[in-house]
Amino acid sequence: MSTMLLQLRRICLFAVCALALLQTSAYAQLTIEITGAGANRIPIAIADFGGDPGASRIVTSVIRGDLERSGLFKMVDSSGVAITESSAPAFEEWKLRGADALAAGSIGTSADGRQEARFRLYDVTRETVLGGSAFVTSKAMLRAAGHRIADVIYEKLTGEPGVFSTRIAYVVRVHAARYELHIADADGQNAQVALISKEPIISPSWSPDGDRLAYVSFENKKPVVYVHSLASGKRIVVANFKGSNSAPTWSPDGRRLAVVLSKEGGSQIFTVNADGSGAQRLTSSSAINTEPNFSPDGQSVYFTSDRGGSPQIYRVGIGGGDVQRVSFEGSYNVTPRLSPDGKSMAFISRRDGGFRLSVMDLASRQVQVLTDSQKDESPTFAPNGRMILIATEAGGRGVLSAVSTDGRIKQRLSISAGDVREPAWGPFNK
Repeated sequence: MSTMLLQLRRICLFAVCALALLQTSAYAQLTIEITGAGANRIPIAIADFGGDPGASRIVTSVIRGDLERSGLFKMVDSSGVAITESSAPAFEEWKLRGADALAAGSIGTSADGRQEARFRLYDVTRETVLGGSAFVTSKAMLRAAGHRIADVIYEKLTGEPGVFSTRIAYVVRVHAARYELHIADADGQNAQVALISKEPIISPSWSPDGDRLAYVSFENKKPVVYVHSLASGKRIVVANFKGSNSAPTWSPDGRRLAVVLSKEGGSQIFTVNADGSGAQRLTSSSAINTEPNFSPDGQSVYFTSDRGGSPQIYRVGIGGGDVQRVSFEGSYNVTPRLSPDGKSMAFISRRDGGFRLSVMDLASRQVQVLTDSQKDESPTFAPNGRMILIATEAGGRGVLSAVSTDGRIKQRLSISAGDVREPAWGPFNK
């Protein structure tokens, strides 16, 4: 990884041998290890829900796991206490247990015969109701209901939207001749296989509506960019020009993709419509230009280039024209990824011989290094901007790591069945 070409793997050529539409992968669930937490966590109790005991255990375990994994909450022991959303909480008891907040609920049956998860959230200190909701679901979707409830609790207590109901995409190298593109819940569970290949799969990128993934394949013995509908399994070619077609990334409105093409010589940034038409060139230089990423307003594209002699991050307007350099600190800065609010930029920088996740405040140009690992790559923001997911290595194996933008909250996601690479965090659910 000492050269730009090694780090910028999205220029490489790869092949796809078969497609499997969202097949459940029972042997390859991600497991999450919390390696760091926030300094001031909110003490919260999630009481055992009423109703069907089995369904209650599923929902409450998901809620507790989500909140604890976020690093912002401290779970207060609620063992042996079952409370429904219609019960009157014994606030003094929960105060003695050390809880500042309390969630209680039940799993019942809706008018149409489906299951319904209901809950209410309390401020224990003030002895008031903070909110509540009900989600109609099915037995197969009880985990999803738990994620939705955790999102509501997270937003009520932090003021930010939760991301527990979102999905992530990543690539698993099962063995030398099998690679799988997985779609999973944000907690790594419910993993399903969207793509199977005998060759590496790279650059998955979510559409803003969360319905499609763009990626690079080489089934025609050359790199081609496809857009894959997750619901139907259908896909279309959006870049199959002469030479290399790589590194797709979506515009915020979902109408266009930025891609890296060599059809006119060198490695240049282009935009194409989501149906593959209307290719427009954004960069013109003899240097390597790669790893594009749109700004949230859709008016600029950030990318990596060695036009200044070393790999650095640059920006160009959506209409092309003048290119501005963005990174100046250090001799190696690559893979720009803008935060959802456009105020900061995650990227990979070389520090003390290692490749580490860094974040730049775009207004002040201040840079903070968030990790101390050696082989970080492929940063991707959570849709609320609080966490960044990356690929890295631990014990000689590829794993994913999630790091908060202040560097305090850290998680490690791994699979016993193989190496994990190429993460992409999906958008908020519609």
